[in-house]
Amino acid sequence: MKALKIGLILLVTGILIYSIEPVRAQCAMCTTAVESNAKNGNTTTNGLNNGILYLLAAPYLAVAAIAFIWYKKYRRKNVNINMRDEKLHLN
Repeated sequence: MKALKIGLILLVTGILIYSIEPVRAQCAMCTTAVESNAKNGNTTTNGLNNGILYLLAAPYLAVAAIAFIWYKKYRRKNVNINMRDEKLHLN
């Protein structure tokens, strides 16, 4: 059962890695400026796209770091559950 879960996770991860497509995330002004520069032979378009993607990823990384710290800080260890030894009667 554990091997099946690991295989499924690897399959999904592989599909996600191989299904990546380039993203174009620019405002209208940036698009026109970059297109005019690209026509003149400048290669600043790749740097601008990468910068936009880095700015997009920063808030997600910050939230993930805070969630990880919160999880580590408030995780309970060695919780003692006091269960009664007598049987439970529902009637």
